[in-house]
Amino acid sequence: MNSSKLFAISKTVAPIMLGTAVYAFGLLYFIIPNQLMEGGVTGITLLLNYAFSIPIFLTTLLLNLPLFLLGWKILGARQIAYTGVGIGSLSLFLWIFERMIAAGWIVPFTTEHDFILASLYAGVTLGAGLGIVFRFGGTTGGVDIVARICGRSFGWSMGQVILAIDILIIGASLFYIPREKILYTLVAVFISSRVIDFIQEGVYAAKAFTIISDEAPKIADLIGEELERGVTLIPAIGAYSKQSKYMVYCVVSRQEIRRLSLLVKSVDPRAFIIINDVHDVQGEGFRES
Repeated sequence: MNSSKLFAISKTVAPIMLGTAVYAFGLLYFIIPNQLMEGGVTGITLLLNYAFSIPIFLTTLLLNLPLFLLGWKILGARQIAYTGVGIGSLSLFLWIFERMIAAGWIVPFTTEHDFILASLYAGVTLGAGLGIVFRFGGTTGGVDIVARICGRSFGWSMGQVILAIDILIIGASLFYIPREKILYTLVAVFISSRVIDFIQEGVYAAKAFTIISDEAPKIADLIGEELERGVTLIPAIGAYSKQSKYMVYCVVSRQEIRRLSLLVKSVDPRAFIIINDVHDVQGEGFRES
C-alpha cells in the first residue's frame, strides 16, 4: 500500500475513532452513572451492565463480533470495513475510559434530582460522537448491520428495523430501570438524533444527488452495486458543447452522503455534483407510504 493511499484511509479512520471516543465518553460519563438507556446493541450492553455489572467494553465487542462476521459474509468487505473500525475503536475507548474512571482520573457526572441536565448532555455527547462516525462513512455496528442484512434479504426499511429493535430493547429495560428514567432516556435519544442531523449538515433524513458526468452510466451502476440505491439516468444536452449526455439522480440517507461523494469522485474527479435537502422520502429503502 503506497503512502498516498494510506494517508487517504487515515483521513477517514482517524475521525471515526474520534467519534467513537466521544460516544464512549458520553456513555460512561453521563448515561451509566445516571442509569439511563440507549437503543440497539448499546442498550443490550447497558442492561447487562445494570443487571450483572458486566463491563460494557466486553459485551460491546462480544455482541458485535458475530454480527460483523455475518455482515462481512452477506454484505461484503467493502461495505462493512469501516464498521469494523467503529466496533474495534468503540470497544477500545470504552475499556480506556473504564480504566480511567476506576483509577479516579475521571469522575462521572451523577445527579439525584436533575436528570434532565444529564439527559441533555448525554444526548449532545452521544449525538456528536455518532454524527462524526456517520459523516465519515463508519458505524458502531450492532443494529445497523442487522438492518442492512434485513434490507438486502427481505426488502425491509432500515429505519423501520432500527426503530423496532430500539423499541424492544428500551421496552425490556422497564424490568430494571424506573419509568421516569426511560422518559429521560427518550429526551437523550431525541437530542442525540438532532445533533447527528446537525453534524451531518442537514436537518432532514435524506439528500438528493444530481450528478453531471461523462461517466454517468458507470457511476449509476456503481451506486447500485455499492450503496444498493435506486438511480435514475436523465437525458441531457450540454448548452455549450451541444453534446448529449446523462445526469444521475439519486436519493440517499444521511449516513451515505460522504460515501456517495467519494464514490462519484473515484470514477470521475471532474464530476459536477449538486446536493439538495429532501423534506420527505417515501418508497423502498425509506419511509413506506
